[in-house]
Amino acid sequence: MREHTTEISLEREGALTIFDIRGYVSMDAGPAIKEAYEIIDPETVKNILLRFDEETYFNSEGIKSILEILVGAMKNNQKVGIAGLSKHFKKIFGMVGITKLATIFESENEALKSLGATKK
Repeated sequence: MREHTTEISLEREGALTIFDIRGYVSMDAGPAIKEAYEIIDPETVKNILLRFDEETYFNSEGIKSILEILVGAMKNNQKVGIAGLSKHFKKIFGMVGITKLATIFESENEALKSLGATKK
């Protein structure tokens, strides 16, 4: 049985903030994801990378939490990239319209380069 925990950490690289999100992204993770987004200053953080790993699992409420962050970023004129998704969730994210609000990158390095990371 899949463990229903989510780990979220933030890493700052100049004008880029990386959200490292791992585990089971569900309704329970929503408040922590929202809180992490509210911590960052939209005046200084212009780019966001949502970094997952291929083991990250999303249910519909978890996807809703990600969409809420993307809508907030759009309102704050922030560019968002997503890296590390499994092939399955790349397809799901495309089907629910996430690709209209964020760019899904094939690799973390590609995302970091595109979003202007200061290292890597």
